[in-house]
Amino acid sequence: MRATWRAARAAVRRRKLQTTVIGLVVMTSAMTLVIALGLLHSVSAPFDNAFAKQRGAHAVAVFDTGRSSDAQLKEAAGLPGVEAAAGPFGQAVVEMKQDPEVRLLASPDGGPVTVVGRADPAGPVDRVNLWAGRWAERADEIVVNLPDEGLPPGAGSPTGSELTAADGSTFTVVGLASSVSGTADAWVSPARMAELKPTAAQMLFRFTDSATGEDIRDALAGVERHMPKGALTASHSYLDIRAEIARQPAAYAPFLTTFGVLSLLVAVLIVANVVSGAVVAGFRHIGILKSLGFTPNQVTGVYLTMVGVPAVVGCVLGTVLGGLLADPLLHRVFQGPEVAIVQDGVGIGPWAQPVTLLGMLTVVLLAALVPALRARRLSPAVAVSAGSAQRTGRALRIQRGLTGSRLPRSVSLGVGLPFARPGRSAMTLAAIVLGVTTVTFATGLSTTVTRYSEASQGGGAVQAVVYAGIPTPDEPAPDHDDPATQRLLASLPGAEQVTALGYSDVRLDGYTRGVTLGAYRGESSNLGDVVVAGRWMREADEAVASGSFLNERDLAVGDRLTLVKGDRRERVRIVGRTLDGEADRLYALWPVMTALAPDQKANQYHVRLIDGIDPDTYLAAVRKADAGLDPTKTSPVNATAVTVVGASTLLTLLLGTVAALGVFNTVVLNTRERRRDLGMLKAIGMTPRQVTVMMVTSMATLGAVGSLVGIPLGILGHRFVVPRSFRAADIAVPDSMMAVWQAPALAALALAGVTIAAVGALVPSRAAARLTVAEVLHNE
Repeated sequence: MRATWRAARAAVRRRKLQTTVIGLVVMTSAMTLVIALGLLHSVSAPFDNAFAKQRGAHAVAVFDTGRSSDAQLKEAAGLPGVEAAAGPFGQAVVEMKQDPEVRLLASPDGGPVTVVGRADPAGPVDRVNLWAGRWAERADEIVVNLPDEGLPPGAGSPTGSELTAADGSTFTVVGLASSVSGTADAWVSPARMAELKPTAAQMLFRFTDSATGEDIRDALAGVERHMPKGALTASHSYLDIRAEIARQPAAYAPFLTTFGVLSLLVAVLIVANVVSGAVVAGFRHIGILKSLGFTPNQVTGVYLTMVGVPAVVGCVLGTVLGGLLADPLLHRVFQGPEVAIVQDGVGIGPWAQPVTLLGMLTVVLLAALVPALRARRLSPAVAVSAGSAQRTGRALRIQRGLTGSRLPRSVSLGVGLPFARPGRSAMTLAAIVLGVTTVTFATGLSTTVTRYSEASQGGGAVQAVVYAGIPTPDEPAPDHDDPATQRLLASLPGAEQVTALGYSDVRLDGYTRGVTLGAYRGESSNLGDVVVAGRWMREADEAVASGSFLNERDLAVGDRLTLVKGDRRERVRIVGRTLDGEADRLYALWPVMTALAPDQKANQYHVRLIDGIDPDTYLAAVRKADAGLDPTKTSPVNATAVTVVGASTLLTLLLGTVAALGVFNTVVLNTRERRRDLGMLKAIGMTPRQVTVMMVTSMATLGAVGSLVGIPLGILGHRFVVPRSFRAADIAVPDSMMAVWQAPALAALALAGVTIAAVGALVPSRAAARLTVAEVLHNE
């Protein structure tokens, strides 16, 4: 064992370049795999873990207390198919006033807040996570639903603040909690709920069959049959919340999975190429070891150890660095209030790094085992001769065939070199093909995402947005009221059009979860919103919504909805599906807002400027005209696009580096095996520059072939993967965003394979060019 280790350690020290290549290839491959596996874990695991920990409700059902009694609701807990139930809890909708001191809470701009009466946060279903303060005990206390990650950095806790209802009554915030089931915006004691005289009661159910939406609908139908007709007024499923939380991360999963698969394939090919080449190049060394008395098993152990040492170091470094890169990327993916309840579960998972570590080591050792076993069977004499023999027959035939061409001799010699080692060249070519496929796929992905980003940001139709928020001690109130502000902005030099936009929290009849109504005052059809189905709003009773809004509620263009705010109700019809938008927002024209909330004011003003007007000049004019207004320029890209493009660029660079390292290793091995030939060529007059051209040409030939194969594969990957990423986010992408392949782009991509090959071959080729005839003869 000691002799094996000493021989392997000496080989590692002697072949520093080869050892470094193995370590870098394994490290970069491991980094990419950790990132991809981390995202796959985070797409579903955080919600599932939080849901299991809190015993989340499979369905939240709201019943009309005028049609059902508490006794009937309690009986529903024992119905067939009901695993567990909690309730009934009184439920009321309380109109809250705007208050700058508590603007971080459930309804920052005021409006309806769903309040539920519960004696404590525990129970058989929906164990509310009370993460700050305590539970409401007295009639004037309230616990607000605010996720643990819901406060911005540095924000103080709102506990101790007061919420004021529209009727003048107050609530003191004594605790902050979150419900993974989305059961309420706030909780009060049962005594306070009785004072609110609720007309609805909430039941929380866990069902024995709950894997699909159909299972939950069937189970709720069984409960509804037990109750008086019309008692069930609204409900929602945990699958809706799960889909909402996973929507944005799920959009990343298809393309990151693609990068993960490509990374694994490249790693297998390059590691196999590096290791097998190292073993083949070491046949002479094997013969010497056997001549010194090493047994076949010892020889195999030497080469497995020689490869295993840098592989272990590379795997460990790659998994650690992959974890460091993955965590900020995943937390950027899981941004937003809708996913804050699962932020503490976001990460690469406990299994991603061990799986990557063991998997990569297994790949490396299997790649080393096959050629090592081949060498194991060789006798000392055959191994020595195999290590010094030159396999040049195929290459010479190709080179002789090119002698009649007008190509420079160094180029014709280089074209024939890959045929001297066809197996090694084939693996190098496959790695280049995957590298080109990655570059092509990433280019198409970035272009499509950038086009989507520009469209979702309005495509430049609006150059400025002016905010009129709630005044605070640090922010003065605007000098102008809502209509006057719109007139002021339209009168400033450079303004072509000003459209007001106001928001108000409302309820949808038949649904437990509230939505935010956005209403436009003024021309809105030219603000850059892309409608992928139907059309933009024209009449006062029409509305548009995003695909995520419609899919979550099983709605379609043409359906009608009833919006409820307090005792006011308004009927609207969905006439369009927008390209982008949040799952809890519905947009209509200002008459809908007037009908539901006549006192609501606009808090945003979208400004179209005359062509050629500098936005900064207009913003300065706004600040001068009214210091209470907050103007800002619109951004041409959104955060999601930046994350996608950044992640794909990073992973493309990693995979391109791995492919280039494979080329680097191939040239190094070819140079070592052909030192005698290089010495002879130099002896008859070949210059160092010609040697460099010959070696680079040998790989550039593989690179050109790799481009011809890799570009079509990358285009197919783009057409297959990217639409699935957008569908996972409930986004319908127009064909114009997918048509990214034009002649200039394809021409540039045609150079990708040649570039990868040339970059990988340049350094070892220059080293080969510096070899002198004396050095070669001395080594021989």
